[in-house]
Amino acid sequence: MSHQDASVKSIIFALSANLGIAITKTVAAVMTGSGAMLAESIHSYADCGNQGLLFLGLKAAKKKPDQEHPLGYGKSTYFWSFIVALMLFSMGGLFSIYEGIHKLNSTEEINNPLIAIVVLSVSLMFEGASLWGCITQINKLRHGESLWKWLKNSRQSELVVVFGEDVAALMGLAFALVAVILSFLTGNPIFDSIGSIGIGVLLVIVSFFVAVKVKSLLIGQSADEQVRSEMSQFLNDKSEIECVFNLITLQLGPQIMVAVKAKMNESKSAEQLIIDINNCEKDFKIAFPTVQWFFFEPDSEA
Repeated sequence: MSHQDASVKSIIFALSANLGIAITKTVAAVMTGSGAMLAESIHSYADCGNQGLLFLGLKAAKKKPDQEHPLGYGKSTYFWSFIVALMLFSMGGLFSIYEGIHKLNSTEEINNPLIAIVVLSVSLMFEGASLWGCITQINKLRHGESLWKWLKNSRQSELVVVFGEDVAALMGLAFALVAVILSFLTGNPIFDSIGSIGIGVLLVIVSFFVAVKVKSLLIGQSADEQVRSEMSQFLNDKSEIECVFNLITLQLGPQIMVAVKAKMNESKSAEQLIIDINNCEKDFKIAFPTVQWFFFEPDSEA
């Protein structure tokens, strides 16, 4: 499975779940007057918009290189992932905190709390299914790494964003459910307000994590350590190369740029040297199909 296929499937899982949940939450928020429920519905609509932006990034990344962008448009996925982090922070986190603070002094009790409890419980199941779908796709790519290590090292910003959204949504639903139940049992609407604030704080934390992760990719991050190690080993095993002095990689969305400085084994002529370099490039791109740009500098010393 390609990395992009895994991303597309995860986004579709999340979008399908969030759209249905958002509509259901909106109806429940209107019927119950719950601030936590309203915060959750806004969060779900924001997530739907976020998934649309991630699709936009994946589509833009497929554009071919041109004179203005000779290394292609792969980093589009990082830009739109960063915008998603900003939306989580503003439309999700800050709005939820504002809504909770605004209702702290409210004395209006929640109407039809049982409706809110049922909706939140069903939403938890749907959101759990979405998270399971995301983790299933991640498991196909992490090759024995722990989930935390994969999230830390992954160059697939869109998958990291979907995972962060799903975790935040699942925990936010749990906060909202507890808040509504406590408000129902005690008759005190302050628990609903506290739940809304808790959801907002959670979204701010998740958005900060996602933004920091995507920031490194936007600035320019190498391929992950395992891929770099495999590339170096492949080149050192080539009969045409005596030793590799330097290997630089740059992750550009789904594609990778590679620059190599190496000492070649002795060639009979300059023409043979060119043939050897071309053979190395051809074999390298076959072994690492995500490499779109390969720059090779033969030298006698580092």
